[in-house]
Amino acid sequence: MRILFIHQNFPAQYLHLATALVARGDEVVAIGGPTARALPKVPLHRYSPCPSGDIPLCHPWASDFQTKILRAEAVCATLERLLASGFRPNLVVGHPGWGELLGVKDLLPHVPVLHQVEFVYQLEGGDFDFDPEFAQTDWRVSTCLRLRRTSQLLAFHDLDWGISPTAWQASTAPAEFRHRISVIHEGINTDLIVPRANCIVELKRAGLAFRFGDEVVSFVARNLEPYRGFHRFLRMLPRLQQLRPRAHVLIVGGDGVSYGAGPAGGGTWKAQLLRELEGQLDLSRIHFVGRVSHPVLHDLFRVTACHVYLTYPFVLSWSALEAMACGSVLVASATPPVQEVIQDGENGILVDFFDGEGLAQRIADVLAEPAAFRTLAENARQTIVDRFDLKRSCLPRQIALVDRLASS
Repeated sequence: MRILFIHQNFPAQYLHLATALVARGDEVVAIGGPTARALPKVPLHRYSPCPSGDIPLCHPWASDFQTKILRAEAVCATLERLLASGFRPNLVVGHPGWGELLGVKDLLPHVPVLHQVEFVYQLEGGDFDFDPEFAQTDWRVSTCLRLRRTSQLLAFHDLDWGISPTAWQASTAPAEFRHRISVIHEGINTDLIVPRANCIVELKRAGLAFRFGDEVVSFVARNLEPYRGFHRFLRMLPRLQQLRPRAHVLIVGGDGVSYGAGPAGGGTWKAQLLRELEGQLDLSRIHFVGRVSHPVLHDLFRVTACHVYLTYPFVLSWSALEAMACGSVLVASATPPVQEVIQDGENGILVDFFDGEGLAQRIADVLAEPAAFRTLAENARQTIVDRFDLKRSCLPRQIALVDRLASS
């Protein structure tokens, strides 16, 4: 069977699936953007969204759609060359969010396309209007979001089938298309991502080393920004330090912006919040470690006494699931993507996203009596094994879906 993957940052969500298809003997080809990475035995054809080097001027409201059109054109030009070389896929797998799939059906009208339905922007009840601190009252902002949905909604009309990692993320799709979406997570390798005793996390510059049993609180995000609750977490720390004066906090993440926008006036969210909290924090017990490798991140999850995960109603982070797989005690926001996985008092602890006092108190409770919460950690691990296991659940279901669509 011949499978074509299209994703500007390949392999992205398709690392395990593409590797498994190659391993069983399928011919797998990928089209990706400048940042895409090749996989063994997967020919990668890179495209340039703007090969001429110049982006035509347009109305600011149309700039997002124009970027997606440029990607669509570049992908189709690359695909056209592939077809001319004799390659004929049985299935195309891709992420419509980048615009890359917009023209595929015009070149391959009879080939099924499997869409990654990761998240559809919501005008109400999602991330956009969730946080009153950043409420937008200008109608132009709402209109820009409405227009940003153009390519997402257009893609559904070419949808043969969709795959979404969680039921809540699938529910962001328009109701009339949800019956054509399978809920299958990318998968967590629970054979490798496991609890492990005797791990050590070292902060060499600070001359510190942490082991399981130490009062360590962890917080992880790709970038430290409001979408992942960084502002709520940092503002809570003065109270936590009052309650637990010996606790150390390890914060993993970059200073950029993955979602939303940077702070007004420029700079980073970390710098702005540290200025806001100047004089209120014991910074000798708060450690910003930047981004770390996955093995180090997993060791942190194994060492931490309490892992904090906060998020807007948005895409569920892999880091939260990997922390659960490592046997962490999670204190997390009671927001829809989290509530799909964590039941308060059973496999984690849920708190209101905006309740800083409640967050600090629940973390302090875990630090004060860690043994009383170990059952939550064990249940968290079991949740991942039962529902998100890569090899025994998610990957077999992904492959079965691929086979069904490719033979249809």
